[in-house]
Amino acid sequence: MDNTPIFTDDTIVFGLLMLALGFVFITESIKTGFWAKFYKIVPGLFMAYMVPAVLTTTGLISPEWTTISDTGVITEHSSSLYYVASRYLLPAALVLMTLSIDLKAVFNLGWKALVMFFTGTIGIVIGGPIAIILIASVSPETVGGVGPDAVWRGLSTLAGSWIGGGANQTAMLEIYGYNQAKYGGMVFVDIVVANIWMAIILIGIGKRNRINKWLKADTSSIEELKEKMSTFSEKVKRNPSLTDIMVICAIAFGTVSIAHLSANFLAPLFEGIVADIQSPTTRNIFTFLGSKFFWMISIATIIAIVLSNTKAKNYEGAGASKFGSVFIYILVASIGMKMDLTMIFDNLGLIAIGVVWMTIHAILLIVVAKLIKAPYFFLAVGSQANVGGAASAPIVASAFHPSLATVGVLLAVFGYAVGTIAAIGCTILMELAAVS
Repeated sequence: MDNTPIFTDDTIVFGLLMLALGFVFITESIKTGFWAKFYKIVPGLFMAYMVPAVLTTTGLISPEWTTISDTGVITEHSSSLYYVASRYLLPAALVLMTLSIDLKAVFNLGWKALVMFFTGTIGIVIGGPIAIILIASVSPETVGGVGPDAVWRGLSTLAGSWIGGGANQTAMLEIYGYNQAKYGGMVFVDIVVANIWMAIILIGIGKRNRINKWLKADTSSIEELKEKMSTFSEKVKRNPSLTDIMVICAIAFGTVSIAHLSANFLAPLFEGIVADIQSPTTRNIFTFLGSKFFWMISIATIIAIVLSNTKAKNYEGAGASKFGSVFIYILVASIGMKMDLTMIFDNLGLIAIGVVWMTIHAILLIVVAKLIKAPYFFLAVGSQANVGGAASAPIVASAFHPSLATVGVLLAVFGYAVGTIAAIGCTILMELAAVS
């Protein structure tokens, strides 16, 4: 089917995304009337995500589309904007937001951050089998299938994605041998459900004070870190010169260059090492080490942490984190562009499984946050470090404060490490639930 959007040129699409972001920031800056009331309810970051989603839903733009020539030749097309934003702008943003970080203060955030991360992981592990049992009681055919077509095999790839990331998702596809002709349906559920959940989290950020009050959360460590970073920013604040701006760009994209160069070397190296491991289970657990994205994000963050202990951190005074925030918002818009709101109705059975699954994840996070009085920040970032990974955890973290982006990255990278083994545990439970 030919589903070509009105605008296919990435140059034009990027301009539309920037216009959408401009619209969000201009309306958010209005302090009276309708818009002032609107943004008290809906956070600007959510709008930066949702406006591009509306553009995709209406057919103006699209992340991917299919054309059919007069001779019947089918050609697949896709936009490169998300790739550019996630591979170039995301690591650059992480560098600029981490430049002035106080790593000791980050670690002083305490044990609750790790508890909420692992709670999110456990929520995914138990959510899958519970979702299968609940949906099977209403629609057994939705969770059926035999051999490579078994739905639980396909759902294993969701477990890999929602605990770790793309590399873990691919590993699960390889381990359980799901029918690759049907794999697109699982990717579809991944995109829809994960993006809906991210949208809900972003809305919650606008109500975080009320949520923290209900949780009876102690936010002192987070506020202390934010205050420390704000004080430092004010201390080194200056009107940036052209030299300052060029040096900031050099630091950001020079680091991105080194990160990509290193990833291009390390990913194939570890891919070969992992391939030589005799045990299939052990081999697939460490599949993420062959991911260029994993190494690129990790190395960029490590370099940024090293630079934060040098005079480079003073470029925060020239607006380093603001440039990083610009890149983050472009990434948010490119993620929003991937969301076609009408897709929700295309495969309601699998979507229902995904929604129930994510609801269990969310309920467990809320219950544990209430019990240990964890701030909403830990709940939101702990969840996204699992479900969204390194692409969206920093987005959510930086929405609280630019200096907190590093927390999202550190937890997301940890998610890569535990992703496959936790997803295997989840899949074993899903198989038992499906055949019971």
